Amino acid sequence: MLDIDIWNFIWAAINLILLFILMKIFLFKPLRKMMDERTRSIQEDIDSAKQSREEAEALKQQYADDISEAKSEAQKILMKAHEDAEAEKAAMLRRSQEEADQIVADANKAIETERKRVLAQAQTQIADLAIEAASKIIGENVDDEKNRRLVDRFLSEEEGIK
Repeated sequence: MLDIDIWNFIWAAINLILLFILMKIFLFKPLRKMMDERTRSIQEDIDSAKQSREEAEALKQQYADDISEAKSEAQKILMKAHEDAEAEKAAMLRRSQEEADQIVADANKAIETERKRVLAQAQTQIADLAIEAASKIIGENVDDEKNRRLVDRFLSEEEGIK
């Protein structure tokens, strides 16, 4: 039934081995070479993407640091501006207070000067009236200079009592 011919078996084995060798040379080597190139290309793409990602992360960190530094600098500038404004406000208030104090002092001096002037004028008028009244009572005109000194002394004494 089954007749095994050894020569057919040997030729089939030789053909199979020859086919395997030819396939290895013409099919497997170029296929392996193409697969190795593809693997290398994919690995290069992966490495490139990894490097790009690392660069992007570094750049992102640098931007975050720059933004943080800018915010910090802006905060410092705002604080300095606030401090400068407070200092300027205090200086303006101090100058205003000094000016107000000077105005009050000048006004007090003016009031005191005016009071002294009015008081002196009133003393002069009172002295004149007193001398005139005394002259009318006595009926004669006495020494004006002597009477004026007497009245001035009297008014000065009265002023010292008050």
